[in-house]
Amino acid sequence: MDENILVKCKVSSGALLPIYKTSGASGADICAFLEEDVTLLPGDTKIIPTGVFLELPDNYEIQLRPRSGLAANNSITVVNTPGTID
Repeated sequence: MDENILVKCKVSSGALLPIYKTSGASGADICAFLEEDVTLLPGDTKIIPTGVFLELPDNYEIQLRPRSGLAANNSITVVNTPGTID
């Protein structure tokens, strides 16, 4: 079944849209959208903006997950993994 789904999207000036960076990737990579550097100390949690704003139809969601290498090598993760946008 081929179905088109309308997802409304606003992107802040200078922010990057999510993109599939490798062939066969199951998810798109999204970048932080920061006005200044952020320092994380051990045990810190911070909300990191993306500059991407989405409006999804009812009964759909987007999941935000940490990159496995970044999480494993640097202990940087999404606290409520997976983060659900609905």
